[in-house]
Amino acid sequence: MFRFLIIFVTSLLVLFTLDVLTVVEVHLIDPFNALLAAISAKLIGLFGGDAIAQGKVILSLSTGLAVSIERVCNGVEAVIILVSAMIAFPSSWKAKFVGVVLGTLAIQALNLVRIISLYYLHQWSSVWFEWFHSYIWQALIVLDALVMFLLWLRYLPRLSAAPAPDEPPPGSPPVEAIA
Repeated sequence: MFRFLIIFVTSLLVLFTLDVLTVVEVHLIDPFNALLAAISAKLIGLFGGDAIAQGKVILSLSTGLAVSIERVCNGVEAVIILVSAMIAFPSSWKAKFVGVVLGTLAIQALNLVRIISLYYLHQWSSVWFEWFHSYIWQALIVLDALVMFLLWLRYLPRLSAAPAPDEPPPGSPPVEAIA
């Protein structure tokens, strides 16, 4: 457990430090936020909405109201927490890779639902928008990361549960009793 905590906290510190660097923001975070805005605007358009993306902003052509996808609105922080937990947990690198990819996809899929719902909430009520933005969706995105980690743990290969090749399976009689 101590090893897990040390690796987990170290990974969090490293990844969150990288996340706040200006060079990372300019070359990775801002383009990613613009991509999220473009995907969200396309999805809104598929269902009859009139949204367009301008950089990291999703704008309603009919109302003129807009939402901007900022640094903490992109799900990256939840992904960092998930990645740190998976890196710290003792498992194969293949299992870690699969977990990180699937977990990131799940978090970002929910984040798209979050962004689109906040876009519509902002059109309807700024009070409800702020409440859902600040409390409900923040908790749900972090909860999504926790659920993905727990699901990943559930489906990890059970290497430690299998008996060693030179040990008899539990409950089998001793070799002397068989002879």
